[in-house]
Order: sequence, then C-alpha cells, then structure tokens
Amino acid sequence: MGKVTGFLEFERLEEGYEPVPQRLKTWKEFVIGLSEEQSKVQGARCMDCGTPFCNSGCPVNNIIPDFNDLVFHGDWRNAIDVLHSTNNFPEFTGRVCPAPCEAACTLNVNDDPVGIKSIEHAIIDRAWAENWVTPMPADAKTGKKVAVVGSGPAGLAAAQQLARAGHDVTVFEKNSRIGGLLRYGIPDFKMEKSHIDRRVAQMEAEGVVFRTGVLVGAMPADGAGSKVTNDAKETISAEQLQADFDAVLLTGGSEVSRDLPVPGRDLDGVHFAMEFLPQQNKVVAGDKLKGQIMATGKHVIVIGGGDTGSDCVGTSNRHGAASVTQFELMPQPPEEEDRPLTWPYWPYKLRTSSSHEEGCSREFAIATKAFIAGTGKDKGKVKALQTVHVQWQGGKMVEVPGTEKEWPADLVLLAMGFVHPVSPVLEAFGVERDGRGNAKAGTDDSTGYATNVPKVFAAGDMRRGQSLVVWAIREGRQAAREVDRFLMGETALPR
Repeated sequence: MGKVTGFLEFERLEEGYEPVPQRLKTWKEFVIGLSEEQSKVQGARCMDCGTPFCNSGCPVNNIIPDFNDLVFHGDWRNAIDVLHSTNNFPEFTGRVCPAPCEAACTLNVNDDPVGIKSIEHAIIDRAWAENWVTPMPADAKTGKKVAVVGSGPAGLAAAQQLARAGHDVTVFEKNSRIGGLLRYGIPDFKMEKSHIDRRVAQMEAEGVVFRTGVLVGAMPADGAGSKVTNDAKETISAEQLQADFDAVLLTGGSEVSRDLPVPGRDLDGVHFAMEFLPQQNKVVAGDKLKGQIMATGKHVIVIGGGDTGSDCVGTSNRHGAASVTQFELMPQPPEEEDRPLTWPYWPYKLRTSSSHEEGCSREFAIATKAFIAGTGKDKGKVKALQTVHVQWQGGKMVEVPGTEKEWPADLVLLAMGFVHPVSPVLEAFGVERDGRGNAKAGTDDSTGYATNVPKVFAAGDMRRGQSLVVWAIREGRQAAREVDRFLMGETALPR
C-alpha cells in the first residue's frame, strides 16, 4: 500500500477529452491519458484491501492493488509485468473496457472508485513507449499444431498463449485484416487499429501464422440478422482443419444482429449497426468502398442504448448528421446507483458516453411500431418512423395510450445487440449448440471448453454469447490452457 491515507487525501481524476469541435473533425482517439505524476496520485488512492473485490470484479482477475502500488512507487517496469501476467492486451481493455473492476472497488461503497482503467491505460502506453513489450517466443517447440478460427480478442489471446507454450498456431480470419470486432466493430476514435497491428507483429515474431481472407465453412444466406462483414477470397472446410491440425479452437464473434421485424423493415435506409460501422472502419484503413452508408445531412435514429448504439452516434456525428436520436426500450435508469444494494456488482445507472456528449437526443421507454416510406422520388426509402411509449405492468411491457409519435428519419441503425454466432461455422464442424444458439462447451475442469466434437474447442462470444472484450480475453486464455492440457496431458499456462 503506497500511501496509507491516500484515499482520504486525493480525489479521483478522470482522463481528459479533446474539445468536441476538434475531435469531430478526425477519426483519431481523443482521450488525454494521465501524466506520470497524476497516475502516481491515483495509484495512491488504492487501499490495498484485505479482500480486493476489484480482482474478482475484473473478468481476467488483474492483480490491481499490486500494479497500483508499483505505479505509486514509480516502478513502471514491474507494473507492466504484473499487468501482462493476467491480461495479454491491456491497450485494448484500457481503452474500451467498461471497467467492472471500478464498480467493485471498495472505495465505490461511499466514494469515487480508484481510476483503475486510467492507470492500466497509462501503464501499457508507457510500456510501448519504453519498448518493454517484446516478443516472447517459446524456448522449445512441441510439434503440435493448433488452428484458431476467428481473430478477435478471444482468438488473439488464445493464439498468443498457445504459441508461447510451444505449439504451432495458425489463426484463420475471414476478413482482410486481423482483429475481428476490435477491428470492424469499434470505431477508430475509441481505439485506433495500430494497437492491433503492433500486437499482430509481436505475435508473428512469436511464431503465430495469420491467414486472412479465409472462410471456414460457409457463409449464411443473406437474411434477417445475417449480414456480417466478410472479405473472404478462399474457403477451407472443417474436415480439412480437423485433418491438418491436432486441435481446433473456435473463437468467432456473436455476429448475428437482433432484428426489428416491424412494417417497413425492408425500406432503404434501415440498416444493422454492423453494416454501418465496419464500412467506416474500412474507409479509415484506406479501403475504397462503393455505396458507403453515410449519415451526412440526415436525420439519424439509432435503436438500441448500449455501446454499439453509442458508437453509431459518434460515427454519425463525424459524418455530419443533421440530427441524431437514440431510442432505448427500457425506462431511463437513475443517475446514481443504489450503492448499498448493488456493490460490488455492476450497477444499474444512467451512462452517458463521450459520443452522447458530442450531440445526441435520448429517448427512453420507447418502442418502434413501423418504418414509414417516403413518396415520389423517396418511394421505397425510409423517411420517418412511428413510435409509442411503453411501461412495465405486472412484469409485462404495455403501450401507453396517446403517446404515439412520428419521427423524421433518413437513416435508421439497429443496434439492439447480437443473438448468436453465424450458424454455418458450427454446423460445418457438427458442434452442438445451447438454447441461445451458441457453441455448447463448459468451462469447468471436466469439460474444459471442449465441444461435443473430438479435438474441437470453443471460447469467447462463440461460446458465451455477446459480451465484453475483457471476457473474450479471459476465455481465450482459459481455453488455451485447456487445449494445451489436451495436447500435452498437462499444462503450465495460467488460468
């Protein structure tokens, strides 16, 4: 514990943002990280609790009090080693994780929690700047070959762990660039893709082989919820992977979007968020696209109040939308959580993102009844949508009479979450699915992320459904441990 009275002396300091007019002109990150001295002061607020709930609140179980103390004492070199011992990619989580560790912080019972995420961000940025992040190739090879299908955070974490255990790892990605939803789902203004690129370079130096533009199995038919980004130029069968590799780990994302089947759904201008966001990311990366979905000069309505919806808001504002409105089906949460009731768990409270602050109207407890087409030259295009307010009675959602309203809308983005991974991948391997359509694989010692198919494993959103990047990294690491044990009979990889 760096400073016994630190939590009494110092207040929480948030990371800063560039001014809204400035950041709306660019697709670059705009968060201003803490300085070395500011990080030290924030580390001093950590109480080094006897039972650090932040550790269990963090899905990868980061050893948070230890790296807070090391930062307070200026020992940044050891701080990155502690951080890397549980988290392969803190530059990802330090930017886009919602920080459940902070919700679990003991200070959060009656004060502002320790700025754990900002300290993590500062540690990894310092580590890259000091060239402390270097390849860690295995001392010896095992001769075993592993195929990882999907290059999102789960696949990357698993691939890195398995390569460091001495296995020959090949990552298969259907798109032209590595990263999965980190690459194509998260806007560059939240996380620039150079962070992915330098990790890929590190992993290649550790022996990981990346094969992009390769589709495993077959794409789903174009239909409701099935439109996913796919740049594949070749295909490979499940049978071929099973023949060529000693183990196969499925780590694809939960890519089938939840649809809204109301009248007018097929109108031009109504799109899934994951049709809209990947296009902009590709353009930022230098790709040339025909018919990009643009919000410029349009009245944009985003349906869905989560992170994906927030990303649509920020992207629409950077396009120069005439207006942006976000709908949420649930009632507006309280601005402050009931801490004695919810701590140390993730609280139910109103969350306002940086994208909301850039310009967005928010409507709660509202349901969309229909999309309305224009007339004349706008025939077949969405020009408005009809809504009604709702309320919960007896555990059921009912419409509030007299609250019907029509909203102008030239672009509607559906950001209501994801229901399950694309089914052809699982079908190709013959993997059983659970009741939600995800790969059926347990996580305890007896099942170890294994599916019903011999030597085929599943982890991340492919197994657990839509979740956070930090959960994906956890599952990738744990699945790598189980694959290593399956191949070698024992494992030294950390759980």
